[in-house]
Amino acid sequence: MTTQHSVPGVDEIRAQFPALQRLHHGQAVAYFDGPGGTQVPQQVADAMSDYLLNHNANTGWAYPSSEETDAAISAARAALAALLHAAPHEVAFGANMTTLTFHLARALGRAWGPGDEVIITELDHHANQAPWRAIERERGITIKVVPLDLGTFELDWAALERAITSKTRLLAIGAGSNALGTMPDVNKATQLAHDAGALCFVDAVHYTPHGVVDVQAIDCDFLACSAYKFYGPHIGVLYGKADRLAALDVPKLLPAPDTVPERLETGTMNHEGIVGAAAAVHFLGSLGSGHDHRAKLVSAMSGLHAREGQLFARMWEGLGAIKGVTRYGPPPGRPRTPTISFTIDGVTPETAARALAERAVFVSHGDYYAATVVERLGLQPHGMIRAGCSCYTNEDEVERLIAGVAEIAGKGRGN
Repeated sequence: MTTQHSVPGVDEIRAQFPALQRLHHGQAVAYFDGPGGTQVPQQVADAMSDYLLNHNANTGWAYPSSEETDAAISAARAALAALLHAAPHEVAFGANMTTLTFHLARALGRAWGPGDEVIITELDHHANQAPWRAIERERGITIKVVPLDLGTFELDWAALERAITSKTRLLAIGAGSNALGTMPDVNKATQLAHDAGALCFVDAVHYTPHGVVDVQAIDCDFLACSAYKFYGPHIGVLYGKADRLAALDVPKLLPAPDTVPERLETGTMNHEGIVGAAAAVHFLGSLGSGHDHRAKLVSAMSGLHAREGQLFARMWEGLGAIKGVTRYGPPPGRPRTPTISFTIDGVTPETAARALAERAVFVSHGDYYAATVVERLGLQPHGMIRAGCSCYTNEDEVERLIAGVAEIAGKGRGN
């Protein structure tokens, strides 16, 4: 029996986002750039403003605003732990996912050398490639790359299984492709890594806004995400199993805490960003129902994923019916996020994006740092056009996107 998860109507959700009141050329802006960063609800901005205006201080000192800052950071760890199904002391904050991953890779790499191997994939954002490539240069390890199957837009699982050996120290894999929407089975990947005695790092930046993250079910050793992809500010989040975090040879200041997870956090943190990240999680929880915060989040994310999937199906169908449009990624019905990349014959992605912007439809273009995907698809140097559904996307906006692309494609054909 399938459990149904209901969420508030899209109009009720949209009312919480001031950015949706923006007009461009007299039209309401349709934000399809969520895969690159979502808009924020009022309560996130309010929480950050309240912290800065009423509680701003450094941590660890014996006066009220400092103690309030300590409490706010602890509360934020608890909020993100509920989102990820982790323990609060397993959640560390940083500037962004990329910075955190470079930091983690450097710490892990101190124990690696020639003969050790790390596996990455062609499907991944370069933030889950470059940090491990850096360790290849610095420590002499070997990098193995799992190819993208251009027929299915999935990973080549047979190649992944062949790549994992007793020399594998870590598998770095994404839970959702920010370019194609593909959602690899990270539970299976983690099991394959662990069976070989290797660690598994999951990039969940693109997945977290669209699915239920459960680090206990995945059993990954590390997982990273970014709050600005799920309606929060620009800040990164790193989960790590407590024993893994404790064992890391992290570069740190001698007087700084050596406790978990603080030992991962260098310097004074972005306190207002941390508060905003927690507020974003509370916003998501408010859209669901359940007996505790985790249950509300599971309910909300399940309901949003279902609704976004319906919008995506219409977007996929509508764009596919336009002559000259080529879509990339798994079709509806396959495990995927509500993100589509496409090209228009005779029109560069940047030209198309600018033309859509004139119609108040905001989309991304280029390679979105998934440069290996674009290279494998033979779409360099211009890349693709990308549109993604978010919790505030409605049917009218999807139809505006389809109509705009149809008009641009027609002009590209000289019609």
